[in-house]
Amino acid sequence: MRKTVLVLAMVMAWIFAGALPAGAAPGDDPSWSGDYSLMRFAASKTGTSVAASQREPDFSDVYTFATDCIDGNCVASVVAGPPPANESLQNRPIDYTWDGTSWVHTYDWVWDCWKGAGNPKEYNDAHSVAYYTPQPDGSLTGVWTTTIYGGYCDGTVVINVAAYPVSPLPALPPMFGSS
Repeated sequence: MRKTVLVLAMVMAWIFAGALPAGAAPGDDPSWSGDYSLMRFAASKTGTSVAASQREPDFSDVYTFATDCIDGNCVASVVAGPPPANESLQNRPIDYTWDGTSWVHTYDWVWDCWKGAGNPKEYNDAHSVAYYTPQPDGSLTGVWTTTIYGGYCDGTVVINVAAYPVSPLPALPPMFGSS
């Protein structure tokens, strides 16, 4: 009987540990550090803006994150990766704050609204919030919601997102043989 209770306790502890954010243990600060491929599922976006129905492929980029926690407040910062394509986002820090469940990035920017071939783009203020929630397998999943204020693209665009850890390339064995 005692052995059964011990085994059950160990299984429950293992299940509980699997539900914690990647890199965290009970009492530890969460961590989102290392290389991650951030996937944005733009092909299946939804929302009230006309931009939500415009065709767009899924896209991804690899970013390096570093987490810093001070007094229980944790921030995961992008420390390497490609620059944003949108000029209003360039030269700005990309920080995700831990809210107890997810890593959250909130920012204001300028949406470049596509109005069809041959028409000039329209630029409108926008507000975005992206949530990435750690999963037991080490990935993160969530939603990126943008509200566009005014103009042709007025409304919301909602895109599912995910982040997958990128394993470093294995070291190649030394080359043998003659030249």
